[in-house]
Amino acid sequence: MRNSWQEYILKEFIPQVNRLTLVADPDYLLTEEDILQRLRERGFDILLFEDPIAFRFAYESKYRSKWDNGDSSIELVVVVHEEAANLRLLPYDIFRTDRKLSFSLGDMFPQLSYSVIRSLDRGHLEPLYQAYLQYTPEKLGDNATKDFLLSRVFDLDAEFIRRPSDLLGALLRRHYRDQHIPKLLDQRFIQILRQHGRFEDWPLETIIQDREAFFSFLQERWPIFLNHTMINKDSSVREPPATYALKYSGPADIPFDNEDVRVYIDTLFLDGLLQPVAFPQANKSTQQWITVGIRLDPEADRLRRLEGLIRLVGTRIPLDDARYQDWFAFAHRWSELIVLSHETNVQKQSALEQQFYSLQKKVDTTFQAWVMKRYSSLHNLPPSPPVMVHHVAHDITQYIQTAAKEKVALIIMDGLAFDQWIILREVFSQQRPDVKFREHMVFAWLPTITSVSRQSIFAGKPPLYYPESIFNTNKEATLWTQFWNDKGVSQNEVAYKKGLGEGTGLSEIDELLSHPKIRVVGFIIDTVDKIVHGMELGTSGIHNQVRQWATQGFMIGLLDLLLQNHFAIFITSDHGNIEANGCGQVSEGAIVDLRGVRARVYSDKVLRAQVQKRFPDAIDWPPFGLPDNFLPLLAPNRSAFVSEGKRVVGHGGISIEELIVPYVQVRRKTT
Repeated sequence: MRNSWQEYILKEFIPQVNRLTLVADPDYLLTEEDILQRLRERGFDILLFEDPIAFRFAYESKYRSKWDNGDSSIELVVVVHEEAANLRLLPYDIFRTDRKLSFSLGDMFPQLSYSVIRSLDRGHLEPLYQAYLQYTPEKLGDNATKDFLLSRVFDLDAEFIRRPSDLLGALLRRHYRDQHIPKLLDQRFIQILRQHGRFEDWPLETIIQDREAFFSFLQERWPIFLNHTMINKDSSVREPPATYALKYSGPADIPFDNEDVRVYIDTLFLDGLLQPVAFPQANKSTQQWITVGIRLDPEADRLRRLEGLIRLVGTRIPLDDARYQDWFAFAHRWSELIVLSHETNVQKQSALEQQFYSLQKKVDTTFQAWVMKRYSSLHNLPPSPPVMVHHVAHDITQYIQTAAKEKVALIIMDGLAFDQWIILREVFSQQRPDVKFREHMVFAWLPTITSVSRQSIFAGKPPLYYPESIFNTNKEATLWTQFWNDKGVSQNEVAYKKGLGEGTGLSEIDELLSHPKIRVVGFIIDTVDKIVHGMELGTSGIHNQVRQWATQGFMIGLLDLLLQNHFAIFITSDHGNIEANGCGQVSEGAIVDLRGVRARVYSDKVLRAQVQKRFPDAIDWPPFGLPDNFLPLLAPNRSAFVSEGKRVVGHGGISIEELIVPYVQVRRKTT
């Protein structure tokens, strides 16, 4: 018996046997995160065949030329996301190699419905594989396969969900972990619940599939629970007071105090997934698990939440072998802690300040170690769900196709870190309560600088494919237009505008959006980046200025214009930023190709090594997904290549704040 589904594939890859292997991979198995990492550890490079011209460029420049020069150390796996017969799509000189493999879910799970299991996120294949080995089901049809997956993979058995607390417990487990379950499984789950006549008044179609809607559903019922628990002790009273207007259908009074539900409440409020409410009737005798959701004293509330969040974050740092999704979840919590620590002014709380900075050091060390080990494989992951910024345009393309949307806008907030997005989201929510934000995250490119990472967003490709413009952003409009041309959108239907961020530009944008031919727009808002580069007051100063800028109305005005013109809206960033302390000024004259406070780039390894001798802790970052002559030197930890003792805000290096950025869909609430 094989230990994991990955062994089913990895057993075929033995180092130092074939320098070139072709793989038909219709189900994206070879480009799963752990597979990619373990193949790289064995010495294999992965090259995807998607665009013939881009593929030929990468193949000739990074592999063929080295083989011709006698370098036999490189072993390449070319992956085609098609059936085996379609390997013939490859150029003939490559197709004629003897080593050809094919992997598919149908071969791995022959007893299950292929059309159902192929909808799974690849992160769910391991529990499926173990369940499949343990239970070895007979040949199952579509519905039976769905039931098998719901029960054995997602621990969701509708037959045993009979009470409101059962349903709430199941949904809390799912949505707190941000577990992505295919829509067809959700539909089957709802069908079984409905056919037994249970939960008929619950908005199941909304709160099961939509994470944000589920927490909004809980949020509007929390004050009703407080009212019934702390004022009206008669449990037979189920109607909410007239002052509570419910946007979501379903029961007004839900069992927050059930032990399977209550265990989540404290954490939901600490994480910011639920917001405390004013409740004057609260007093010192109120139970602690309830008071976490009540606004009592603003300063004391923030301090109490800060203490709790520091403890919680300290227990949730991902392990060395964590998947990228674990770091996304952690980054969201870490960003909430950053915002709260500056709102509370942690420097005035000496004990908490020590705890925070000790935790920050541990987080930085752990994250950097993970990035050094696993980041290099992320750019080869499938673009949906998006993992890196160059996946964003591909994800938007798929959204347009599945949602039948005709017009789409991508807004790039240059330099926006996720903690700064939290500030913006708070202001936007106050300005337009009818607008909702579906939040995700993506990794920026290393080094986390604009010319590398922002261009990859517009190109929809790794930086390797635009070597001539990697030191500037002059070709962004061309790259953006070319991407959409390749998707069948004509040049006069695509627009690009940069340098936005002030209110005077809205009239010009309105004229552009109203043009009947425009279907795709790419906007660059550079206000946050300007704030960051001019900031001398650190993160607190950035938060204050970002909040002030948001209240001036340009961004919410832009969102209004896009929604009024029926555009689907997506917001992302090319990189974030951190406060850093100077570790010494670098003076190497003309030998450096790009000067940054957190990253410097060289075209020669010897030159980079000379500079690194002075900064032995600096990181000589390999050119993963970069041109071979683009060689970054990254400042270590939270330091910067400026005079010792000088404090700056910058970007370019490895930290959660710089590397994990927001990717947000904006919509009007429909409920």
